[in-house]
Amino acid sequence: MGLVHIGFGVPMAGSWATPENQLVVARRAEELGYRSLWTLQRILNSPDPADTSYRQVPDPLLTLAYLAGHTSTARLGVAVVNIPFVSPALLAKQTATLDRLSHGRLDLGLGLGWMPAEFVASGVSTQGRAARAREFLDVLTALWTGHAGAYEGEFYTLPEVTSSPTPVQQPRPPILLGGGSDAALRRAGRLADGWISASRHDPDQLGPAVATVKRAAEEAGRDPDALRFVCRLATGGAIHGPHSPLGGSYARIRGAGAWLAERGFTELFYDPNFDPAIVGADVPPDVALGRATDMMAELMGTA
Repeated sequence: MGLVHIGFGVPMAGSWATPENQLVVARRAEELGYRSLWTLQRILNSPDPADTSYRQVPDPLLTLAYLAGHTSTARLGVAVVNIPFVSPALLAKQTATLDRLSHGRLDLGLGLGWMPAEFVASGVSTQGRAARAREFLDVLTALWTGHAGAYEGEFYTLPEVTSSPTPVQQPRPPILLGGGSDAALRRAGRLADGWISASRHDPDQLGPAVATVKRAAEEAGRDPDALRFVCRLATGGAIHGPHSPLGGSYARIRGAGAWLAERGFTELFYDPNFDPAIVGADVPPDVALGRATDMMAELMGTA
């Protein structure tokens, strides 16, 4: 059983998701020894006033760029940018720049999207998302090398071009794919540098998911032991109840690292952006920040 590296989600939803609070959390995380900081993406929201999830979510890459200038050791991850809503050329430029700003600390999580309104607003169809993802990764990786094209695909066309600056990390910044279906897991094994679980992934299915990714990697002639497996552990009991191996008391949650390592995970990050006591509509930003910073210390065993 290997070591599971521990990260923390910065303020990304609710009234506490301010630049000032993001900076406090990021700096405190580094002081406490957290290895990584994570953001999330949400472009639009439901018009239903009763649906208070994912409110006031800032852009994840701009947030990481801001934090890159105020941190020095933590890796900077996004879980996830949804492929259908951006062009590979634009994302290549943004992420190469971010990797340079952070001196090679970017971890790029990518997904396929799920909210119909975001597809409509982005002018893309929900059809063919898997095929689009394969092409997207080909073009993105080619652009990161500095030389790309010509490329003629079903979804993307690229002339003979160069792209600069290139990322610090070579041959590319790590690409971690999300998704919980069998097809998504196999795609991660074939094409990516690892897999990120969703906040609501059934804990009983985490081990089998890792196994599926690794099998797909082996079948593609890749080394499954070189892949990264990242668990997003939503805190606060809204998702994982007290009897879940990923929920309960701080002491119980601290034990999740060993539990996840036994199932093949290499990393986890605690994400407070789903915790009603932190992102609830009636929770003042200063109260949310206080609860989150206390949580950070408790979960690292330094409180």
